[in-house]
Amino acid sequence: MPVSPQAYRPARALTEIADILADPVAPADFPQTILRFRNDRAAAEIGLDTLTDDEWGAHLGRFQPLPDTLPGPVALRYHGHQFRQYNSDLGDGRGFTFAQMTATDGRLLELGTKGSGQTPYSRFGDGRLTLKGGVREILATEMLEALNVPTSRTLSLIETGEALHRGDEPSPTRSAVMVRMSHGHIRIGSFQRLAFERDEAGMKRLVAYALHHLYGEDSDDPVRLLTLVAERTATLAARYMAAGFVHGVLNSDNINVTGESFDYGPWRFAPVWAPEFTAAYFDQSGLYALGRQPEAIQWDVMQLASSLRLIAESEPLIAALDGFATTYQTAIVAAILWRLGVTPREATEDRALVQTFERALRTSQASIDRTYFDLFGGSVPDHYDETWDALRDLIEPYAPRRARDHAYWQGSPESMLIDEVEAIWAPIAERDDWTPLYDKVERIRAMGAALAGGPGTA
Repeated sequence: MPVSPQAYRPARALTEIADILADPVAPADFPQTILRFRNDRAAAEIGLDTLTDDEWGAHLGRFQPLPDTLPGPVALRYHGHQFRQYNSDLGDGRGFTFAQMTATDGRLLELGTKGSGQTPYSRFGDGRLTLKGGVREILATEMLEALNVPTSRTLSLIETGEALHRGDEPSPTRSAVMVRMSHGHIRIGSFQRLAFERDEAGMKRLVAYALHHLYGEDSDDPVRLLTLVAERTATLAARYMAAGFVHGVLNSDNINVTGESFDYGPWRFAPVWAPEFTAAYFDQSGLYALGRQPEAIQWDVMQLASSLRLIAESEPLIAALDGFATTYQTAIVAAILWRLGVTPREATEDRALVQTFERALRTSQASIDRTYFDLFGGSVPDHYDETWDALRDLIEPYAPRRARDHAYWQGSPESMLIDEVEAIWAPIAERDDWTPLYDKVERIRAMGAALAGGPGTA
């Protein structure tokens, strides 16, 4: 049997709502399937780590069906606000969902693709993914996972042997198909489509599905769903900020109702604390800049509330939205204290510490990654100048969340700035050398192990 009989537990929950959510599609027939990255750490959670490389390529590159899960790939339909402009012509244009499993922790997990071919929603696109785009997604997801940000994980990257032409990078360029592992792919935009179509019955079914399968609750209450989504997405926004991460395209069709970050395009990690820092060259107004991400995500959650108005009263929905700001304020304190490696004390003290830290980080324009690295455990090094004196006094009573006894602390801080991304890609493009990528993934995972544990851990 190609899958693990102990850990592989297939699921078919999506078939309950596929008729209102998705369309059957077929994968592209690729000239080649060259395995470039397999995430066995993630695969072990769903019993796929026992696949041979050939079996892996067959199931995650050719998309031969996995046993007893979804009957075939489906492309999801949705609408969404894109840079605040409503678009009713959306859907999975180069990907599909093709399997569901129950993970070792009991939660539902889905396998979705990027670059797997054209669908009814491809419009004029070719349904493909550049190999570089796949490499960038590996780096984003590995780094975010290590930094305790709720994120999809890159399970697989397979080179497909096609030459792609793109206007924003040297062409022709190499192609790939990627498999993403996530707790779900239902977006705020999925609800927006049903509201747009005035499909009350469909909306009720989708709410019940999300509550039951994505949140483990026996409920069909839209207000309860909005409350949970507001809490999860506020936590995501806070952890983006603590990580110094800029997603780049926080449109409502890119906001997963599980509160997981996914779908990485023009992402960046900010080198210094600059609220105006943007990831996308086309975000000329700075709508999705670093410091505006909480506002942007909250705005998207408001669109979910507006959609749920189809089947719920306004007043309780508005009250549920209030939970976003409250959760965010608590979550940003917890996330920054976690990254600083200190144990929370009293709420007022914790808020003062975080505010002082943010002020010093912005005033000094010090490296975000270096500063977190140096201060981990609650000690401000002597060579930090007077900008840090107030923080030095405030942080002194805090106990370390964990000791600096991991080998990671003997080296240099890991970062994922754009220059390093390009440096990792260059040897792949020039001489098919994947060693820098694999080495970087190992170092990121070592950082994650050094940071792991304690309050605020997902």
